[in-house]
Amino acid sequence: MGVLSMIKAQLQPKEVEGATLTTTIERSASANSSTEATQDDEKTVGITTTAEAPVETFDASGVARIEAVQAVWGNHGKYILWAGLAMMMLIFELDNSTVYNYQQYAASSFNKLSLIATLGTATTIISAVAKPPIAKISDVIGRGETYIFTVCCYVLSYILCAKASSFNMYAAGSVFYAIGQSGTQILDQIIISDVSNMRWRGFAYGFSYTPFLVTPWISAFIVQSVIDGIGWRWGIGMFAILMPFSASFIIGTLLYYQRRAKKMGYVVVTKTTVYQFCSLIDLGGVILLCGGFAMLLLPLTLAATTPSKWSTPWVDALIAIGVVALVALIPYEKYLAKHPVLPIHYFKNASIVCACALGFVDSFGFTATHTYIYAWSTVAKNFNARDATFFVYTNGVIQCLIGIGAGAVMYRTRRYKWLMFSGVIVRLIGYGVMIRLRGANNSIAELFIVQCIQGWGSGIVTTLNVVAAQIQVPHSELAQMSSLVLLFSFLGSAIGSAVAGGIYTGTFKGALRKHLGPSVSQSVINTVFNSITGDIPAWGTPERTAAALAYSDVMRYISYAALATSVLMIPLGLLLPDVKLGDGHNVHQDVPTPEAEASTSSEQVSPTDSNDEKKQD
Repeated sequence: MGVLSMIKAQLQPKEVEGATLTTTIERSASANSSTEATQDDEKTVGITTTAEAPVETFDASGVARIEAVQAVWGNHGKYILWAGLAMMMLIFELDNSTVYNYQQYAASSFNKLSLIATLGTATTIISAVAKPPIAKISDVIGRGETYIFTVCCYVLSYILCAKASSFNMYAAGSVFYAIGQSGTQILDQIIISDVSNMRWRGFAYGFSYTPFLVTPWISAFIVQSVIDGIGWRWGIGMFAILMPFSASFIIGTLLYYQRRAKKMGYVVVTKTTVYQFCSLIDLGGVILLCGGFAMLLLPLTLAATTPSKWSTPWVDALIAIGVVALVALIPYEKYLAKHPVLPIHYFKNASIVCACALGFVDSFGFTATHTYIYAWSTVAKNFNARDATFFVYTNGVIQCLIGIGAGAVMYRTRRYKWLMFSGVIVRLIGYGVMIRLRGANNSIAELFIVQCIQGWGSGIVTTLNVVAAQIQVPHSELAQMSSLVLLFSFLGSAIGSAVAGGIYTGTFKGALRKHLGPSVSQSVINTVFNSITGDIPAWGTPERTAAALAYSDVMRYISYAALATSVLMIPLGLLLPDVKLGDGHNVHQDVPTPEAEASTSSEQVSPTDSNDEKKQD
């Protein structure tokens, strides 16, 4: 079956699901009438559930809404949703490939380039810990409603960053940017998972990022024009208009068809108390999870920016509180939470554990080697804004192409383990080559070859590891599982950024002094250390050559760290179970028990596949 046939098959409406939903409502409408009557006098918030179960026992009304939407939208609605996703992904990727570059110039304008890694680590931690609660909220109030919240965070961030009068104000805007970006990313992934089966899902993920094949090349010219013309502030500010406009298509589609499904009787609005709502989103677990990781990792980053470094009292206190919160999360989720945001039995499943660990290690290496790659390319290779953007995003373009191919291979073969392992090996080779070919004296072609190799391995790993984990849970837990995998990936990115920042701040000044000689003034060292737009020595001078060599030394040290860590991906790839993909939504159609998860074998066959094989016999 060709690619066009694959896409066509997925765009057919799901008549069976609609019929099932209708039967459910007819069977239990009276039960829900009594449930609503008992709650009229309580303080309430509105959520949507199917009419089959009372609120206390149904914790995925967002899933109910998307299933109802699929039951009523037909081909026309599905086409509109995919068009809305395409529009959103286009602006999302354009934002990713421009705002990151503007950040370099924003930090330089405040003479704070050395804090890029610190800011990157902090925002990545926020992005990581924001995913589970946003995913959980989308399960309770709906995908479209949660989308509105994330877009509002986006708009607020653009305004704060564009109007920033200090680096601290810019950093505050970056916090809201991290929440908006994190939420939008996880919601896009959840919606794609909602409307695709497990066999086709890897291809759907890869195909959804096709805008990235174009946006880096367009953004390179945009960044160059903005930096030379209106300035980075307007470059960021323009997205305060573009982002909500693009998001309106997918939000409008979801809300319209949800309302239509409600009118047709596929779902009914029930009422729940504030306490029940907090229980549904597992507010206690969210606080322990987000607060624990934030208090554990943020001090590790911020300590380097204080005069007393690690002697600062609040650093130790926050780390201790963070550890206690994460330890307390385990018994809380196991014994107290009715609807846990992080079910403990997930970690008894080999597929889930390996997928999360692979995402963590892969993201660590990528972020560590890319935190200062833009600054290095401008100083060591004299790239302008356009060429530096081309260079930085070559990895992502190749990753997107390979991700589509990996998804197609997974669709055809119904397997992914050994394809994943091949990606792990390519990734490892890429880091080894990077040590040799990412230097001040390497040719431009050699630099781009490294980016292509890394993109090849990353395209396989990032596409497959999400699918490997998602198919282990039922649809009602799909959003949670997606957020869990991305949580570990972003934690890896945060630590990778912190390591890169530590290496840069700890070695760059010494390397620069070594290459410039003992007579160099401290002011020259500080200028190169903190800015790529200040009084950088002219290209071709001995001072600029020394700066290029110092930057290359730092990048080599970072590559060593990435290579050493990526070795862990080999045993993880070998331990990943080889699951046969069927045509159903997930391998597990019902909520799995801890006992069932613990006994998961290394060779699993989906229920759909098992039935097909019996029919053939």
